[in-house]
Amino acid sequence: MDTLSRRDVLEWAMAESVPVRCPACRREHLFAAPSYPCVCGAPVTPPLDRLADPAPVTHRTWDEDWVTVPCDTCGRADQWPHPELGCPCGAMLRIPVRGVRRPLRAEVVPGTGAPADLETEPEPEAAPHTPESPPLGTAAATPGSPLIPDHLPLPRTTPTPRPVFQPVTIRTARDAVTAATLYLRWLGYRDIRRADQRPPSGIGLAARGVLAQVDPTVRPATLRDVECLWLTAMSESTGCVYFSLAGYADDARRRADALGIPLFVLDLTGTPQPVNPHADELLATGA
Repeated sequence: MDTLSRRDVLEWAMAESVPVRCPACRREHLFAAPSYPCVCGAPVTPPLDRLADPAPVTHRTWDEDWVTVPCDTCGRADQWPHPELGCPCGAMLRIPVRGVRRPLRAEVVPGTGAPADLETEPEPEAAPHTPESPPLGTAAATPGSPLIPDHLPLPRTTPTPRPVFQPVTIRTARDAVTAATLYLRWLGYRDIRRADQRPPSGIGLAARGVLAQVDPTVRPATLRDVECLWLTAMSESTGCVYFSLAGYADDARRRADALGIPLFVLDLTGTPQPVNPHADELLATGA
C-alpha cells in the first residue's frame, strides 16, 4: 500500500462520528472512534452504533473494556479497547458499537487443563501390523541398523518475518496496557486476556505460554514486583515478561537477569524497548 492510499484509508477510518449525549449532564458531544493498527498494517476502527445510548462506566471488567473487531482488509479478528468518551462533568461514557463480539475466555477441557480449542480429534485406530519377511539376500531392517537410522534430521526452516510493529501512543494507563497487548500479539502470542491473579501492582495479562505484567505507574518496578511475577508464572508453569513505563530498579534488573525474565520499557510512542538480554532474545525469536 503506497503512502497516499494508506493516508486515505486512515482518514476514512477516522471519518465516522456520532453525536453523544451525556446522561449525567445532558451535554452533547461529537465522537469519532479511534483506529488501531492490525498486524497486516491496515487500520481497524470499531463501528459505532448511532441508535444506542452511551452507558456510564461505573466499574471495569475485561469483557466490557474490550471488543473483538474484524479487519476489513485481511479479515483477522482481534480484541481492541471499547471506545470511551470522558465528559467534562466527570462521567466516563462507553460508546455503543455494532456488529462486534465480546472477547471470550478459552474454555478448558474437563480433566485435561487444556483450552477447548486445543483439544485434538481422537486418532483413528491403526490397522494391525503384519510383519513381512525381508526379500532373500537382505537383512531385516531394525531400529539402530544402517537401514533405519536412530535419528532423522528435520529440514531447516526459516522463521516467517514479522511485519513492522505498529505502536499506539501512550497517554493514559489504559494506553500502556493496549500497547503491551499489541506487542504480545505482534510477538506471536494468542488469546490475550486479563490474568486470573491480580499482581501487586499494575495490570496482569495472560496468553498461551506467557504471563505478562504491565506497570503504567511513574515509579520503577521493584525487586518484589519482579519476584512476584516470576513466582506466579512458576505456579502456572508458564513463562513471563514485564512491561514498565518508568523502568526498573537495579536490584530488580539483576534478579530478572538471574531468573530469565524479559524486561521491556514502554516509551511514550507505545513501542516496548528491551532492557536485558532475555528481552532481546524474545524480540528476535518471538513466541
